[in-house]
Amino acid sequence: MEQPSQNELFAIRRAKLDALRALGVDPFGGRFDTSGSIAEIRTRFAEGNLERAAGRLTAHRDMGRSHFLDLNDGAARIQLFLNTKELDPAQVELFKLLDLGDFIGAEGTCFNTKTGEPSLRVSNLTLLSKALRPLPSSWFGLADVEQRYRQRYVDLLVNPESREVLLQRVCIVRKIRDFLHERGFLEVETPMMQAVAGGAAAEPFKTHHNALNLDLYLRIAPELYLKRLLVGGFTKIFELNRNFRNEGISRRHNPEFTMLEAYWAFADFEDMASLVEEMICHLAQSVRGSLLIEHKDRSIDLTRPWRRTPYRDLVRRAAGEDWFDLAPEARRARAAQLGVEVAPALADFEVTQHLFEKLVEEKTFDPLFVTHCPRELVPLARENSQDPTTVDVYELIINGQEISPGYSELNDPIVQRERLEHQAGEEKQDIDEDFLAALEHGMPPAGGIGIGIDRLVMMLTGAESIRDVIFFPQLKPK
Repeated sequence: MEQPSQNELFAIRRAKLDALRALGVDPFGGRFDTSGSIAEIRTRFAEGNLERAAGRLTAHRDMGRSHFLDLNDGAARIQLFLNTKELDPAQVELFKLLDLGDFIGAEGTCFNTKTGEPSLRVSNLTLLSKALRPLPSSWFGLADVEQRYRQRYVDLLVNPESREVLLQRVCIVRKIRDFLHERGFLEVETPMMQAVAGGAAAEPFKTHHNALNLDLYLRIAPELYLKRLLVGGFTKIFELNRNFRNEGISRRHNPEFTMLEAYWAFADFEDMASLVEEMICHLAQSVRGSLLIEHKDRSIDLTRPWRRTPYRDLVRRAAGEDWFDLAPEARRARAAQLGVEVAPALADFEVTQHLFEKLVEEKTFDPLFVTHCPRELVPLARENSQDPTTVDVYELIINGQEISPGYSELNDPIVQRERLEHQAGEEKQDIDEDFLAALEHGMPPAGGIGIGIDRLVMMLTGAESIRDVIFFPQLKPK
């Protein structure tokens, strides 16, 4: 049989809305006193108890005068039983005007069906909110992947897997905060609108403050302000908040993303690597119950200790022991032989980094700390004392992508100015002079970390796209 269109279904429900009002029923009622959540009711369930539950109608099995309905409050479900002969006539009329998706309150006594299903024998119904649009059919589900992201609220209602991934995200963020608080870190907040976009090399979003007639940027990183707090005497701090980068969208990139940054005075990048290793293993055990994380086509083994290998050693293994002895043009030719396309505009160190990303990073799934990266890649890190062409950093790779960078932070204001001026080139106005002034007041040696929360959640939950772990990802307009 031909199914009604969305417009026809909407019209049918609007007609029911008018009928409810004609009966004197408010279709968008107010407060309803429950006797607890559905999960709590199920936990203390006992035959003969009187309970009051509220939630959304998600299923209806019509057996003539007897009706079985599922009531779901988002966390748990309970079955309702109604016999229209036992209800007041006004309640029967109300019941006839209900649809799946409506929010209702139900009062009834507890009993177990012949199959042992805990149920409420309903004596009174209250309409709390009429749903004018039907939910996607539970038979066919919400199959259009893009539609799932555009209408996340519907996706959460009909796809338990989506709900579970996002609930795990909430749990992971909470446990990160607990982990750091227990180790003496203080959570702080720094500006998300900044006069100079600093702390990373990225394209910022620009906005304007009318009262000050001032152009501002949504931050690309909180780093420079957090380091100001190190100067000000805060020795163990973290911020867990949003960053914004006006760049491409892909299964691994969203222009608005969640980042953790933490700084620990008098520590170094090795200390921060150990902290991150302990944290991620703690999260895996707490949220997933295992250090073996299953993905669609592979497993990730988080068992400690994690490997720590210098950047250059990894490049040599992938591209040849003589890679760093080659002339720049010979390196480009070697990259081509290895199947790595290199854009003509890339600087020589960028050629090596591009090859590293293709031949090492994208093929590394179990945890790997890549240490002692080239100085050009990380302008805010301390030089290595034995090899000044490298800096004391790690880049943690898991699941074929960088999860976390960590540094021994550069606290020499003179060297820092030189590096920022080199990075800015002709754009001297892009240098944060106030940050440099703060360093000149003295910043303690410190270790720092960043963790992309969205990518971390992808790794821990097995999600294949960043859109699966963000409640409302950015999408192109329809």
